[in-house]
Amino acid sequence: MDRGEKRIKQEDCSEDRLGAGILTLTSKRIAFDKTNARIMDFSKRFGETVLDISLDRITKIWKEGLLMKKVCFTAEADDGEQTFKFGVFNTKSWMKVIEQAKSENQ
Repeated sequence: MDRGEKRIKQEDCSEDRLGAGILTLTSKRIAFDKTNARIMDFSKRFGETVLDISLDRITKIWKEGLLMKKVCFTAEADDGEQTFKFGVFNTKSWMKVIEQAKSENQ
């Protein structure tokens, strides 16, 4: 993390295209790190960071789903807009915290 950056929320979750990993929201960005887990010894290792988006590049935040609830956001990328959908436990809380961090970051 950068100097002056604080971790706000972190959760083990899954993204539709990226797979399983850990979603981290900081005061400046959203990051998603892939994980590798083994059931035999209950170990989990961090892999590479596959998503690292600053909060000012997020254009839209919403939640969706009835049984499989997801928090979703659209962000500006170098090759156009991309949409990400994360299966987290409390979608309402994630949506609220992302919006709050985004407004505080501006």
